[in-house]
Amino acid sequence: MWRRPAGLLLVFAAATAALWLLSVRLSAGQTRRALRFPADLEELRDLAEALRDYERQHRGAALALFCGAYLYKQSFAIPGSSLLNVLAGALFGPWMGLVLCSVLTSVGATLCYLLSAAFGKQLIVHFFPEKVALLQGKVEENRSCLFFFLLFLRLFPMTPNWFLNLSAPILNIPISQFFLSVLIGLTPYNFICVQTGAILSQITSLDAIFSWDTLLKLLAMAVAALIPGTLIKKYSKKHLKLNGDKQVQTLNGKKSL
Repeated sequence: MWRRPAGLLLVFAAATAALWLLSVRLSAGQTRRALRFPADLEELRDLAEALRDYERQHRGAALALFCGAYLYKQSFAIPGSSLLNVLAGALFGPWMGLVLCSVLTSVGATLCYLLSAAFGKQLIVHFFPEKVALLQGKVEENRSCLFFFLLFLRLFPMTPNWFLNLSAPILNIPISQFFLSVLIGLTPYNFICVQTGAILSQITSLDAIFSWDTLLKLLAMAVAALIPGTLIKKYSKKHLKLNGDKQVQTLNGKKSL
């Protein structure tokens, strides 16, 4: 019974050690502060400033370290990837940052899927039996158009992304559809985060926040992010079975009144 949790802990320990060794080797003597995951925007700004000069001089090393940290978070369903998306925009620019985060999100979520399939199925069912059952019912109702249902879940989450990543193997979701749904479905979210990071990295004063250039960029971000969601929502009304507000609330961890 304990073999699978023990195996997962072993993989987690090995990944943690590998990431630590990578950070020590690549950043030794290059930054004046200890590298750690940012917990808020203030820490994110400090980290971005510390890494910016290092990224200019050692782009390959900075890229490897960022990819390792991102995949680590995604693979083990650790919250905080949004801050890494913002950091990507600040370090690598809006378009390279978007491509990088979209690929890393998809690969990391797929690694989480594989880890759950290998070690976590029994744990997920044991600790979240009702959520798994409700999500299983919705998946089966929309099996004929499963890919679009998965896109809907990413754009309008009935359940947190981390839980969907962990429970996907239990729901018999094909890994190819899972990967593509993450790649496409989370692109608008990644786009907003990365663009925000790119804008924040260019702002040097409060007046710059309210400049026409910044406001137009923010407006373009909002419009671009709304288009995919609008299209999927129109499709879902015609083809997907999404009735049941009570089920949606339960999947979100809330009880209906």
